[in-house]
Amino acid sequence: MAVGKRVYYWGKVQGVGFRYTVFNLAKKYPVAGYVQNMPDGQVELMVEGEAQDVERFLNDVASGMAGFIKGQSSAPQPTQGFADFTIR
Repeated sequence: MAVGKRVYYWGKVQGVGFRYTVFNLAKKYPVAGYVQNMPDGQVELMVEGEAQDVERFLNDVASGMAGFIKGQSSAPQPTQGFADFTIR
C-alpha cells in the first residue's frame, strides 16, 4: 500500500549538498516525490511509495545527513502520484 510523507528538516541543511544527497539516496529506493529548500532555511521533503521503502529511505536520509540535521517534523500526506523523485 502506497503512503505519502512530508518531512521538514532544520539545522545546517542548506548550502551543504543536502538536496543532492537526498536525490541520490532516492535513486536506491522505489520512491517518488521531491526535495526543496524553503525560504525560512528548512528543507522540505515529500516522498511516497510503499511504507517500508519510504521508512528505509527516510532512515537513510536521517543517518546520512545526521551531522547537519538539528531537528525534523513529519506528517503523513495523501499520495499525489509523482512519477519520479526531483529536486525543486
